[in-house]
Amino acid sequence: MKTKINFGAIIVYYVIAVICRYAAVKTNLLSGIENPYLAILLRGVGPALGALVAIKIFSLENPMSLKGVYKNAIVPFAVYWLLPAFLIAGTYYFLKGKFPILLMFTVLAYGLLEEIGWRGFLQEQLKSLPKFTSILIIALLWFAWHLNFETTPSNMVFLGIIFFGSWGIGKVYSSTGSLLAVAGVHSLNNFFRNGLHDTELTLIVTLLIIWVGFIIIYNRRNKKALNPIAE
Repeated sequence: MKTKINFGAIIVYYVIAVICRYAAVKTNLLSGIENPYLAILLRGVGPALGALVAIKIFSLENPMSLKGVYKNAIVPFAVYWLLPAFLIAGTYYFLKGKFPILLMFTVLAYGLLEEIGWRGFLQEQLKSLPKFTSILIIALLWFAWHLNFETTPSNMVFLGIIFFGSWGIGKVYSSTGSLLAVAGVHSLNNFFRNGLHDTELTLIVTLLIIWVGFIIIYNRRNKKALNPIAE
């Protein structure tokens, strides 16, 4: 039986997410905040806040989880947070003499705030729709949430990235159910906002290969443990 979509909850979620985003990037509300890491987090708090408010107001059952299919949160934290943080920070230290671990974890936390909304809430609310329809709706709402509507080539590329990301990150969430996992994958784009060069592309490809391989191996082992085959 398909779950009925709660459009009221989605509207509440999205209105709060957009209002928070507008206040953070289109006004001077955050100009007095001296801590740059806190300012980064506040720019992404809207989807998380909107999701939590909508769930509370409409008394929704939501399977949101940091650990997902894993036995505890340590596993996805190590694989999807510690691994990219130290790999990327280590590479930057080797190339530039900087070791931005705090920035790495700030970006990851920012990704988590967004993913609580886009995957943990919105994808769950739209799961009864055909996959392409769900992906398209999430991508368009996610793109519009950034409040950048200029029809420039770079913006159209960004829309394409958002659509592909909605599909790819959505697949990770469907496979793991872990907000830590999707936050890590989401954050890859935010790590390299200043452009992609050979080093950055190598890091992205390496991490994606590790993560996809880890998901496949873990899910296979989990299925075998749940359904052992008598020989």
